[in-house]
Amino acid sequence: MKFLINLSLTLLILSIPTLAENQSWSVKGSALADNESQFTTSTIKQSNSESRLNSSHTIDAMGIDREIIPSLVKSANYSGSLDFCGSKIPIEIQDVRERLEREMLLILWDRAQVILWIKRASQYFPHIDRILKEYGMPLDLKYVAVIESSLRSQAGSNKGAMGTWQFMPATGQEYGLRVDDNIDARKNLIQSTRAACDYFRKLYSRFNSWTLALAAYNMGENGLAREMALQEVYDYYKLYLPQETQRYVLRVIVAREIMENPAKYGFNFSREDYYPVLDFAKVTVDCPIRVPITLIARAANSYFKEIKDLNPDIKGYHLDAGRYSILIPPGMDRIFYQQFSKELSRYGGVTNKYQTGSTQQGAIEQRDYIQQPNSAVGLQKGVSISNRDKKTFHVVRAGDSLTGIAQRYEISFETLLRVNNLNKKSVIKPGQRLIVKP
Repeated sequence: MKFLINLSLTLLILSIPTLAENQSWSVKGSALADNESQFTTSTIKQSNSESRLNSSHTIDAMGIDREIIPSLVKSANYSGSLDFCGSKIPIEIQDVRERLEREMLLILWDRAQVILWIKRASQYFPHIDRILKEYGMPLDLKYVAVIESSLRSQAGSNKGAMGTWQFMPATGQEYGLRVDDNIDARKNLIQSTRAACDYFRKLYSRFNSWTLALAAYNMGENGLAREMALQEVYDYYKLYLPQETQRYVLRVIVAREIMENPAKYGFNFSREDYYPVLDFAKVTVDCPIRVPITLIARAANSYFKEIKDLNPDIKGYHLDAGRYSILIPPGMDRIFYQQFSKELSRYGGVTNKYQTGSTQQGAIEQRDYIQQPNSAVGLQKGVSISNRDKKTFHVVRAGDSLTGIAQRYEISFETLLRVNNLNKKSVIKPGQRLIVKP
């Protein structure tokens, strides 16, 4: 019996095709997991000669033209110099070379993931590049988003980081991102990229090195500064840091190397293989009442999923009263404001007249509904009023309660709940706007 089991295992191993035979492999686990245990002698050995790998294609026994994937051993070998953000990478240091090769091997092992990286990059990189240029940042920084989230706006970590650039809630808010019960701007590609640029600028000004800035982005700037002081070392490549951070910057470098030279590593794309650049129109709307996303979708001749996909920062199924910048399908801005006014009138009996302005800036003219700032003369702190219907809003502050707010504005508790679509178990938070005079 034992002999049969051993024989079966041997046959199974021998039947596993190698990478040289153009098979796609995936390593299960997180992006920074130590997956080296998945590599076995039987899978790393190439069953074909090096001479066969010198050509880009081969004809198999059935006459099918198959693309050849370069061997992992060849792919990990670097010739010449390598740099990142304009600074040379010291691959002549054996430790650095080993760490770099390790990340190259592990990333190339998950070829399906790399293919998705390259496809998504064609979708989002043009927008990220534009913002990086606007801030005067090295374009290499866009590959941080690849390692952080695989360019997925909905990516989240078990520690609470979220979005393309994986901001923690407090850090996101520190750099101007709205994070509350209605909006999570960490998922907004444009806004979060601007926040990342602000953060990178601060980190670079502190450490005067892009590799150290990236290490700080990963482990925290104070933690990095403490390690540098304790070790009396000010070079990322020579610092003894947590394993994740030791790997982090090198993973970013490897992602850039592969994605900028895909054919060198066996990723041969044709024009139609790439995803189209994300295209959209930008509109700005004021919602005088709580508005369903389906209403926005109808006004844009779209549907719920498309609006949510274009605006992953919008939580739930509604937009609370307030002003929002919203992305809609390209070209729909020409009809959106008129359609929105009609839909809003049918939904809540409120008439808004919009005049389309610059789509890029999201400019609009609102003739019937003009929201005054909270500091308007004659208003209490935390209260704003609509000129059209004198609707009064209260901005929740720490310590406020629904019963207390109702008593303050001399309305019934039940009315307060009804006009704000709340119930007795609803929890209010600072910054939330409540209608207190319907």
